[in-house]
Amino acid sequence: MSYIGRKGIHYFQKLNAANVASGLLEKGQNRVVDASLTLIRERAKLKGELVRAVGGAVASASLLGVPLGHNSSFLQGPAFAPPRIREAIWCGSTNSATEEGKELNDPRILTDVGDVPVQEIRDCGVDDDRLMNVISESVKLVMEEEPLRPLVLGGDHSISFPVVRAVSEKLGGPIDILHLDAHPDIYHAFEGNKYSHASSFARIMEGGYARRLLQVGIRSITSEGREQGKRFGVEQYEMRTFSRDRHFLENLIPVTIYINRAKKFPERETEK
Repeated sequence: MSYIGRKGIHYFQKLNAANVASGLLEKGQNRVVDASLTLIRERAKLKGELVRAVGGAVASASLLGVPLGHNSSFLQGPAFAPPRIREAIWCGSTNSATEEGKELNDPRILTDVGDVPVQEIRDCGVDDDRLMNVISESVKLVMEEEPLRPLVLGGDHSISFPVVRAVSEKLGGPIDILHLDAHPDIYHAFEGNKYSHASSFARIMEGGYARRLLQVGIRSITSEGREQGKRFGVEQYEMRTFSRDRHFLENLIPVTIYINRAKKFPERETEK
């Protein structure tokens, strides 16, 4: 978390300690949250209208950035990822054509509704319970605009919980998840943080948002990770048995949602 961000939150904590009327702070926080959701809503509405006007799209991937990094147990790099991902997508060193010949600059293929203003919300003293709700609501706002389909850019792995929750609630029930990662992210509350990047799937399973969870590529798992997996009925496939499991995995019936959890940031190695 940035120095300015820490100062902002500490400032609001001092205001509370100084007996400033809680209603005053709450009203200000409400305005910031409402403005944040309005920004996502109106951008999604605009992009949805554009895609529908062009016509011919059954579904259009829509980028939604969630620059959150404070729930990482070590480095904060994931918070800076959304703009870097966009920079790579639109880098002038190559063209916008995909391997299938689709053009990413065609709004029927890809749109962008911007970022959830995570730091601005936290600077107002909003806690993680409410922040997770804001992320969930932002995902739902994108899903409401047909034919947009949110493609969420993190952000540390804690955002998996509010994103999956939103999709599950919007679709009306638990979903199937294929989770590709070196770690199961299923600690009950890693280092005492229930929203830790290493605890996102514990929250997902507790909430009943996943009907079936397959975790593939696991190569660093503790006894708690195994116990939590058994508790929630998770299907865990480790790299040490990948050769044995490969045929089964290659012939899986397609699941509802895919989350690519490939390692990109070194802070993941700090999980114990």
